[in-house]
Amino acid sequence: MNASSSAAMALVFTWLGMVLAISFLEAPLKFRAPHVTIPIGLGIGRMVFRALNAVEAVFAVALVVLVVAGDLPGRAVAALIAAMALLLVQLVAVRPLLTRRSDAVLAGQDPPRSRAHYAYIALETAKVAALITAGALLAAG
Repeated sequence: MNASSSAAMALVFTWLGMVLAISFLEAPLKFRAPHVTIPIGLGIGRMVFRALNAVEAVFAVALVVLVVAGDLPGRAVAALIAAMALLLVQLVAVRPLLTRRSDAVLAGQDPPRSRAHYAYIALETAKVAALITAGALLAAG
């Protein structure tokens, strides 16, 4: 395994671990904690996901550099592109919808439930699958 593949694999599995820990563990659990109201949970979630998405963007840029500079397996590159595309859709299309709704809740309004949350979860699940695939293909060489 070359240095580019090793570095890419480390980034992919770190990215995967962060998404799993935050999206599928922290996010649902925070609303079950004692005395955490919806506004408090939303406020925490916005900060946590803003930080996660910033780190994801840095990882995506670093992986683009490794793809361009390195000799990564083609199928792994395809899975990486899929993960990056899913992240881009989340950031550009879904996050603004979620932000508008959480802004309304934090302003004391009671907006109707949004299906954007389900879209985000579906995209997050697909991104996890793409990252697992990319990591496995990088590990296989």
